[in-house]
Amino acid sequence: MTDAYVMLNCELGAEAEIIEKLKELEQVVDVFETIGTHDMLVKLQAENFEKIREIVSWNLQKLPKVRSTATLIKKDN
Repeated sequence: MTDAYVMLNCELGAEAEIIEKLKELEQVVDVFETIGTHDMLVKLQAENFEKIREIVSWNLQKLPKVRSTATLIKKDN
């Protein structure tokens, strides 16, 4: 399994709506709001790097009111 962390920025006031949509995705392990340069942090878990990229590109980035994402993928030792 591959773990990834996606930092997400959204339109003001859209956090709760986006969190609910994210929780519907099978690969979302955890999601919570943050204070700082990003509005929330999403932990993903999928079979491989390609699946993570697909989820971020086709699911997270295409959610209405999502402005930007930054993805960190955990490096396997």
